[in-house]
Amino acid sequence: MNDYSDKKKQIMAVHTSFWEALANRDTELRFSFCADDITFIGTGLNERAENKAAYKLINQKGVEQFPDLFELDFLWTHLTVFENTAWVECEVVWTHKINDEKLRERVRNTTILKYENNKWLIALVHGSSPDYRLQDGDYMTNAKTIIKNNELERQVHDRTAELNKTLQDLKATQTQLIQSEKMASLGELTAGIAHEIQNPLNFVNNFSEVNTELIDEMQQDLKSGKTDEAIAISNDIKDNEQKINHHGKRADAIVKGMLQHSRSSTGVKEPTDINVLADEYLRLSYHGLRAKDKSFNATLKTDYDESLSAINVIPQDVGRVILNLFTNAFYSVAEKMKQNIVGYEPTVSASTKKAGNKVEIRIRDNGMGIPQKVMDKVFQPFYTTKPTGQGTGLGLSISYDIITKGHGGELKAETKEGEFAEFTIILPL
Repeated sequence: MNDYSDKKKQIMAVHTSFWEALANRDTELRFSFCADDITFIGTGLNERAENKAAYKLINQKGVEQFPDLFELDFLWTHLTVFENTAWVECEVVWTHKINDEKLRERVRNTTILKYENNKWLIALVHGSSPDYRLQDGDYMTNAKTIIKNNELERQVHDRTAELNKTLQDLKATQTQLIQSEKMASLGELTAGIAHEIQNPLNFVNNFSEVNTELIDEMQQDLKSGKTDEAIAISNDIKDNEQKINHHGKRADAIVKGMLQHSRSSTGVKEPTDINVLADEYLRLSYHGLRAKDKSFNATLKTDYDESLSAINVIPQDVGRVILNLFTNAFYSVAEKMKQNIVGYEPTVSASTKKAGNKVEIRIRDNGMGIPQKVMDKVFQPFYTTKPTGQGTGLGLSISYDIITKGHGGELKAETKEGEFAEFTIILPL
């Protein structure tokens, strides 16, 4: 909406289509241009509505009274635009046909539009019969019209400034909420990381103790001149050192993953192994839930495309998306477990696949699923299906922005209530 002339063309196109739809009796088209909270003030005493539903009732009465199509002849039109608000003043002659006779009615209309959800919508319609005389009997002059318009423009400017300040306050609040969501997901990770890091540390400790014993044996063999036995022991020590090194790197990778998730995104894309990223967060989110509920168990299934090479993504951001989807999946199967369904086995699966010039990451669970009636809302900010206090409603919204806006990809959802939910991340190679 940066091009001022394009903005004016769009506004006038909506305004013209709105009134032409009225003349053509195309009710459905006409109300597609209206905001839900539209205000309507007509020329009649009781012609007033505060929302779209009430406006439709008034419109229906008009259609019943004048069912035939009629003509509109715009005498003059004036457009004023301020950022995301605009209004159109016009004077029009309506020509009705009643009992084969034409009835001409002159009406002055003021229409206010607002820019909402990436389109211009009509927020107010006010109609009146024009009276060109002031109360003192004098005629309205051009000078007085200009003075009045200037006053209205000043009021709109002041109001726009207030709205801009409110918008900035909302953006600041949104930033704080996003940070809260990020810290909440970090809390989910903590218990899982404690469990995951303990495993490689146990291996390191155990192999270190074994090596200490082997070195004592090797020293005794060397003193006794048993060279072959000493060489065999040294080979065992070498193997153990390789295992210690492997598990030490494993612990190091887990710590780096946590630090990467906790720090602010650099916004810089770098070659990333998607299979490793997905597997890390699958296990961390699982053990995070296990730490809170020791009775919880689930089957983890993985099917990673080993032919995938590293792809350029922002690892902190994509990792945050994957973690959020896994956390939601485990929450869903845990909730379904509470229903004590005979034979139910909670399962969460992760898979990756190269599809042409794209990579697909699929995360699926056989939990509660998502009701079809709310599927259109799952990526909206602040919408959540979780009970109050258990979700901010920002996780999927942020995830959607990261994948679509930050990486030029797609985030799709497929579900069947009570059976499964599957989210697919599609990233360009």
